[in-house]
Amino acid sequence: MLLSQMTAQQVASLSWTVVPEPLIGAPFPSPIIADPTFLGPGSTPEGDWRMWAHSLIGLHALRSDDGIAWRRSGTVARNALRGYILATQSSPRYRLCYEKTRLFVPLGLPWRSRIESRGSDDLIHWQAPVTLLEPSLAWHVNGRSRSVSNPCLVELPDGRWRLYYSAGLTALPDCGFSEPTYIGVAESVGVDGPFQALPEPVLGPADGPASLSAGAIKVLRVADGWVGFQNAITWDGEHSGSEIWVLGSADGLRWQVLSEAPAIAPTGCGWMATHVYALDVRDTPVGPRMYFNARDGYHWSRGRERIGLATPAWGSAA
Repeated sequence: MLLSQMTAQQVASLSWTVVPEPLIGAPFPSPIIADPTFLGPGSTPEGDWRMWAHSLIGLHALRSDDGIAWRRSGTVARNALRGYILATQSSPRYRLCYEKTRLFVPLGLPWRSRIESRGSDDLIHWQAPVTLLEPSLAWHVNGRSRSVSNPCLVELPDGRWRLYYSAGLTALPDCGFSEPTYIGVAESVGVDGPFQALPEPVLGPADGPASLSAGAIKVLRVADGWVGFQNAITWDGEHSGSEIWVLGSADGLRWQVLSEAPAIAPTGCGWMATHVYALDVRDTPVGPRMYFNARDGYHWSRGRERIGLATPAWGSAA
């Protein structure tokens, strides 16, 4: 069954089975590989699997014959992270959106970023980037930092385009870095913009399970509206956490949590010990797949992040 043919509640009722070991580790010398976005073999020029994920170096491309064993195939953009790939019916056929920033180091500089998009017809040669969104609103700003990130671009029924994105930064005291505070929406008549940001965020701290900050969301159209997979950032008074929750919406703007438990949560040990982070989930010729990254320790100097895979247990659909 396709996720797109299900209701949001049916998607939320699925149980997800995680492959026990991570599929992709970080490239040296980066301690992380994170925020995967992918296309299955029905959507690529050569019928293989493609993925993009970032390290501290930039946004890397990967390829696979089966979606399990991956090999690296170059770096698409330096000082870029949190990518999202989109296949369209026009030329260029593909758009790769991502957060563009300055150098990740030296530490201590204010974070400044924007959302860019690059087009391609073959997933190898990429056009020059265009800017989709710059920080422009008060909740995009935290102190001296100005950030918009985690793009997810969807086409609306009327042909317009909607960009879901994260903005602002909230410090994770136990990790020594920050995660996005809010999730917002920007809209455009064209896939390459210009995008106009709605004045208020659609999700923020204390909305649903996100007790510390909203994190990021990936949105899919389903039979009765929209479903969102949110990695909500939490704080229990001692430690931060991140889990993947399923939300539903009739219009894609007003969201509600559809289940009492997360779809995927940290395990307390191993490569998923402390945080389950950003994801991409799509229908593929072999069924829905969710790729995500997880963290095995709190502080940035000790924790490592890797990419894993989850697939639905169909018998759990309501």
